[in-house]
Amino acid sequence: MNFLGHIYFSGNDPELMHANLFGDFVKGSDLSAFHPEVQKGIRLHRKIDHYIDNHPEVKLLTRQLAPSLPKVAGIAVDIYFDHFLSKHWSRYHSESLDSFLEKFYTYHIEEKEYPNEQFLHMIFRLKRGRWISDYSDLDGVEAACFGVSRRISFPNALVNGRMVLENNYTAVEEAFFVYMNDAIDYFAKNAM
Repeated sequence: MNFLGHIYFSGNDPELMHANLFGDFVKGSDLSAFHPEVQKGIRLHRKIDHYIDNHPEVKLLTRQLAPSLPKVAGIAVDIYFDHFLSKHWSRYHSESLDSFLEKFYTYHIEEKEYPNEQFLHMIFRLKRGRWISDYSDLDGVEAACFGVSRRISFPNALVNGRMVLENNYTAVEEAFFVYMNDAIDYFAKNAM
């Protein structure tokens, strides 16, 4: 899952949400240099990534989309699932999406706990632009696909992500529902 999925599975803890997103910027297994809450977020991030990458329905969907999105179908699925989580938010959370995101956007992190300039720059831009709020609409999906495509180090078809989603909308949505039902159960039983 992309940003929204990661912060959703962080519960209602804004610090854990940020630490979870920081997980994309940390390599290696030695996390001892980080605050315990940041370590928890990094481990949660990795657990979410591992779970989605190995979920049978997601693997099948990724293979189905691979001809249209070679090498980036998995990345597209992450973005698509954020779209559907945003679209169907009220099925999965009692608080409105706007209220949930407002807590995330307005939470001030201690920058010294996140010693990575790329992460801090990304978080600043994400909050200022309120990108996650745009996922529910296809223009937001297109913007996310375009932005991620530019950051990938090889030529890729992710710029076509919106069109691929539109052409496979029902199949992706059905896979999302299966994944979310399983993931909610999994993370409830395997809390950090």
